[in-house]
Amino acid sequence: MRANPSVMFGLSAVVVTVAVAIQTVVQLYVTGLLSGAIGDAFRMDGVTPAESAALSEMLSTNTGAALTAPLLVPVTSVLTGLLIVSVSRSVIGQRVALREVTRSRRVWLVVGFGLLQLLASVVAVGLWIGGVVGLAAAGTPGGAVLLTLVGGLALAVGTVWVTARTLLVPPALMLEGRRFWPTVARAWRLTRGSFWRLLGIYLLASVLVSVLMYLFVLPAGVVAGLVSAATGSQAVLVLVTALGQIVGMTLSTTFMAAVVALLYVDVRIRREGLDLELARAATADA
Repeated sequence: MRANPSVMFGLSAVVVTVAVAIQTVVQLYVTGLLSGAIGDAFRMDGVTPAESAALSEMLSTNTGAALTAPLLVPVTSVLTGLLIVSVSRSVIGQRVALREVTRSRRVWLVVGFGLLQLLASVVAVGLWIGGVVGLAAAGTPGGAVLLTLVGGLALAVGTVWVTARTLLVPPALMLEGRRFWPTVARAWRLTRGSFWRLLGIYLLASVLVSVLMYLFVLPAGVVAGLVSAATGSQAVLVLVTALGQIVGMTLSTTFMAAVVALLYVDVRIRREGLDLELARAATADA
């Protein structure tokens, strides 16, 4: 990260700022629509105006944030792919220019893979919730409870397993120059025999990133809540929270991209002797 800060931090800050700005605009619009609808629903149930305003503000803000969160998935995928290129050059002591990183078209393969992961997650959760609702509507509450527990556990285990097995797909897509599905299959094979080590390092890095995010997002949320309570404006709450999110996401995305890229290099050194190729590349460059 220190070897190439203009790409690792500068590019990250620009991309994250633009993405969060777009998300914030959409969130403000969605929150405004939801606030009116939720407020009307509470008034119909006989809730007092003050309670209705507080509940509608809380629910509309949280729902708007949840609905617009998927907008950051393709942006995070793009940024991760571009940063992986910078890390791969730093491994052999090279620096890469910003324009050279942004010129890579293979980043769209990483975006496509990220969207496929999101779609698969949505389908799996939709099938699980649909099954629970269907059993409950059919008058079998016991089956609905059982499916809720077993299905939730299966989803959690499946998510962890697929995450570890596909962890090396983004760097493989960015660096190997092959077609999409053969690269995905190769990255899947690379994780054989390294599942627990990859999973452990990734989980540890994720915990560190979560702590890092909360160091910025949580204080921003507290300040936003105080300012919003004083001004009575939802827009202030969303905007101040967005500022903390920009700083937290810039640092966390940069760190996680570096971790994933280095895990890819590490696995290939252990399995394929990539260190010899890297040494030759560094010598040739010198």
